[in-house]
Amino acid sequence: MNRREFFLIAAILLIAVLIGLLCAILLFTCKSGGDESAADGRRTAEQTQEQEEQDTEEQTAQEIEALSETETAQIEENSNAAVQPRVTYQAPRSGAVQRPLSSLSGLSRKGWGVNVSEINPINYENPDIDILKQMGADPYITSYFTGEQHYKKAEYDKAINEYTASINRNSAFIDAYISRGNTWMKKRDLLRAIDDYSRAIRLDGGRPELYNYRGFARAERGETNLAVEDFTRAISLNKNYIDALINRSHAYYQTGNYAKTIEDCDRIIQLESSNAVIWNRRGSAWYRNEDDDKAIRDFSEAIRLNSNYAMAWYNRGSAWNSKGDLNSALSDLNRCLAIDPSFKAAAAARDNLLSKNRKDQ
Repeated sequence: MNRREFFLIAAILLIAVLIGLLCAILLFTCKSGGDESAADGRRTAEQTQEQEEQDTEEQTAQEIEALSETETAQIEENSNAAVQPRVTYQAPRSGAVQRPLSSLSGLSRKGWGVNVSEINPINYENPDIDILKQMGADPYITSYFTGEQHYKKAEYDKAINEYTASINRNSAFIDAYISRGNTWMKKRDLLRAIDDYSRAIRLDGGRPELYNYRGFARAERGETNLAVEDFTRAISLNKNYIDALINRSHAYYQTGNYAKTIEDCDRIIQLESSNAVIWNRRGSAWYRNEDDDKAIRDFSEAIRLNSNYAMAWYNRGSAWNSKGDLNSALSDLNRCLAIDPSFKAAAAARDNLLSKNRKDQ
């Protein structure tokens, strides 16, 4: 083999080696690219699945939140729709007690137990205690509702026992203190009522009705200045709280603060212009301030609103008498006694007028 043939063969072998290396490199590159594409595909699929799961979780959370808001709105709507009897209206010191506005919407559920909206006394007046127990209601709740049933039946001692059991099981359950306080009021145990209202206030000092309840109990005990403080606190929390304004106007009248009585009556009339009692009360304050014309105006409005309002007829008769209009005074006193023949003050006033007329003749 000559030198020329040797170099030719070497060149061919070198070219073959180079071609082999190039093929190997290309093959490795293609394989790596395929693996990366597959890995990218897997990552895309995993990301898509994770995103779908995240979207599902977010949608579920939104649905749960919407359900919770709906239930809360329903409870609040029911609470707002509840009609509460007044602490005082026609007879400010009669002993009638306003029932509490329920705060049961704050109770938590336990597993698949009690649905709060179903046992809220505002929309579920007569819960079946046995069913509540079967539903998994906490014992303090069943004791509370058992007490409510006894209260409605005027079984006050039994009601107090159940409210006390509820408090012993959950010392932070404010409704039990309120209901027990109201029951003590029914039993005329004013000190215990005040104590329960005070405990409720310590648990939640932002509820204006609690100060109104305690103020009423204090007024019943003759603690008029303390009562005014409580009514004022209730009004500061709810400036349009008519019950507290009515109670405070009466307390002011009792203490002889007729200017403050008139101010409260002005506010009440703006909110509730058909309240004959308040027109009569403001007229009485004007009369005490020796403004007979304004007194007669207010008594006349009370009579217009309630033509059988014996007290207003008597009061207007007194104002006419103060102005020296004896005939109008006698006419009003006669009307008063026609409505209420047992009205002793009116009978005495009429006798005095008749006696005066006889002397003048």
